[in-house]
Amino acid sequence: MKKRLTLQEYKSGVIAGDRKRLSQAITLVESTLESDVSLASDLVQELLPFTGKSVRIGITGVPGVGKSTFIEVFGKMLVEKGQTLAVLAVDPSSPKSRGSILGDKTRMEKLAGDNRAFIRPSPAGTTLGGVSLRTREAMLLCEAAGFDVILVETVGVGQSETAVKNMVDFFLLLMLAGAGDELQGIKKGIMEMADALVIHKADGENKILAKKAKSIYANALHLFPLGQNNWSTPVLTASSVTNEGLSEVWEIIRKFKLQMQQSGYWAENRARQRLNWLDENLQFLLGKFFFQHKEVQRKMDQSRIRVENGELSPLTLARDLIDAFFNQDQH
Repeated sequence: MKKRLTLQEYKSGVIAGDRKRLSQAITLVESTLESDVSLASDLVQELLPFTGKSVRIGITGVPGVGKSTFIEVFGKMLVEKGQTLAVLAVDPSSPKSRGSILGDKTRMEKLAGDNRAFIRPSPAGTTLGGVSLRTREAMLLCEAAGFDVILVETVGVGQSETAVKNMVDFFLLLMLAGAGDELQGIKKGIMEMADALVIHKADGENKILAKKAKSIYANALHLFPLGQNNWSTPVLTASSVTNEGLSEVWEIIRKFKLQMQQSGYWAENRARQRLNWLDENLQFLLGKFFFQHKEVQRKMDQSRIRVENGELSPLTLARDLIDAFFNQDQH
């Protein structure tokens, strides 16, 4: 039987930057086993004083934009500049099998082999927002391990993709040129929340199209009002083949950090994100306790078929279930 690690063993290993122990700690916080949840909560609490020094960057983009390729080349550039890097790559989970490929280490083979970088793929599961349920906790563990930069790669643009915005300092949106309509169905809300847009694959014959797309996106962004941080979102072009534009992306991130820290927005944003984290955990735990409630389970089993057959309104059943959850002990 495998020996169960203690809180102190997890904590000391993470703080020392032990990659094996960090992976084990992330596995612990991602676990849904009741025996792990309490220990994971204690571990995160113990490590909080060692967090907060990294730059947290969320990266998302349209399908086929080359997020993994961009992250590998961009990440290699960062470590060559002396930064230590953690990549939290979220893989989509199958709605049928609930399984996940978890292939980011193979897609980022060169970066994965660099001891200055740490790549951790995690399954998205049923969580909306392009991130896994415990991405925040994994990010804090990486910070406690001493990484300078944390990149969070999401599964791609979708209706709830914006969840990543609520856990990072800088939100980078990768776009493609020459895909027909230059505003290729991208949600306006995602564009408004992006701290920078990068037209990727700007190389070869595509350079002219990328330059045109840059102008179109820049003009579109000028129509949006400035956000709370008074940051004007820049549009850049970059290529992971020629490495052109990658240094400019990093300089924009550094400029953003300096400007936000001077204005006080950096700290305010992180404070808001911690409250969002609280709300998410409350919703998750309440939902978990709700569906484990015996009376709720009994009523659900009795009435699901009536909802399926159109005999009972989902709203009526939902209200009945909530009434059962809160009032059983009063009967």
